[in-house]
Parts: sequence; structure tokens; C-alpha cells
Amino acid sequence: MRRIGAILTVLLFFAVAFVTPAGMKTGEAAAAGMKQLVYDEAELLNSQERDELNAMANEYSARKETDIIIVTSRNDDNADVQKMTEDFYDEHAPGYDKPHGNAVILTLDMKHREVYLAGFYKAKTYLDDDRLDRIRNKITPDLSDGDYLLAFETYIKTADKYMGFEPGVDPDNLLYNGWFQLAVSVIIGAGIVGTMAFRSGGRVTVNGHTYEDKATSGVLDQRDQYLHTTVTKQKIAKNNSSSSGGGGTTSGGHSHSGSRGSF
Repeated sequence: MRRIGAILTVLLFFAVAFVTPAGMKTGEAAAAGMKQLVYDEAELLNSQERDELNAMANEYSARKETDIIIVTSRNDDNADVQKMTEDFYDEHAPGYDKPHGNAVILTLDMKHREVYLAGFYKAKTYLDDDRLDRIRNKITPDLSDGDYLLAFETYIKTADKYMGFEPGVDPDNLLYNGWFQLAVSVIIGAGIVGTMAFRSGGRVTVNGHTYEDKATSGVLDQRDQYLHTTVTKQKIAKNNSSSSGGGGTTSGGHSHSGSRGSF
């Protein structure tokens, strides 16, 4: 009986040592180990959306070693959206591996319906004013439509994508698009195969002039007749968002890139 009891004790020990931690790793322990990167003070998202978006931000932040942060505010203090962003960086000291380190912040001012994006340190280099303008232009339609979750997801994914390109490179160039590269490869491959198939069929020595009697062939009549003119009008889409400013420096002395606009 004592031997059986000892065996049961050992089995219980291994069950506690291996099963319980594994369960915690995929549950509360994993959630507790994540940074807070979504500060939804304006309550634009429900709790599940906030949790999923925060997990997504943590995942993509690790890929580029840069905190990707979202801040929403009702702006009861009537502050300037750029100053709000700069003060947030000074006070919260975000950074992937150290306080006041690599970070990109999207701030949404719901009172004035303005958005500001700022890149600090590594993000300032890889997400300059131009790239932040591009990100803002991509998310503005969804912000205007009230689809905040989609806008925030696009912001996270695009920031991650753009940081994968060296500074000075156009990240939206078709040459860097995976689908475009695949299409070009397919076209080139089809052309090579088509050429090989054409050449494998032998040369064609008969053409339209082979059996032509030039003595009796010719143009009998020729006439040009003007029928009508067609005018096509194309509507130019208007961009409802406005933009101004760029980067700057926080009160704490941290310089950053920037992009500002309304939605």
C-alpha cells in the first residue's frame, strides 16, 4: 500500500508541475505578461475587441522591436492632439526594451475628431512624416465611418509592414508587392512556355500572299466617313480629411516624426 501511495504522490507531482503551468501559459499568465498598448479612454471598443487588439499590438510590436500604441480620448481638457501624444510619451515612457524607447503612437481626439501619429527613435527613422501620412490616409476612411477596430488593425499591420523597408524606399511600390511579383512570374513563365510551344510546331511557310494574283488584286474603293464624337467625364474623388504639421519634440526632449489630420 505504501508503494502504491508513493507512486500516486509522484504522479500527482508531475501533474502539478507540467499540466498546471502549461494551462496558465495559454490563459491568465500569458495575458498578464502582455504590455498594455491600447488605451481606449474614449471607449470606442468593447472589452473583447480591446483585448484582441492589445494582443495583436503586442505580437506585431515584438516583430519590429517597437511598441505600437493606440490612445483614444474624449479630450475633456480640450488639449491639442499633438501635445496629447507628446505628453503621453513623456509620462508613460513607452519603449520596446526600455523606457522612452522605440514606439509609434496613434492618438484619436474624439472631441475635435482629429488623429495624430508619432514615431519615436527607431520608429522615427523607419516611420518618417511621409510614411505616417500614408498610414493616416489608409485609416481615415474607416475612422470617418466609425469602424475604429478595422482602422486600428490597419494601422498596426501597416506600421509593421513599413518598418520592414529601409528609409527612403517607397513601401507601396508595386515591385515590392508579393502578389504583383507572383503575377509577373506567372506571366514570364507563360511567355516562355508559349514560345517553346510555338517553336516546337515548325515554321509556317504559307501566308496571305502565297496564292494572291497581283494582276487582278487591288483596292477597289476607299472612303472615310466621320460619324460622331464621344466625350467621357470622370469624377475626381475628394479627400475629406485635412492634414497639417509633422514631427516635433516633446517637453521631455524626445524628438519624433508626425502626421496630423481630421476624420
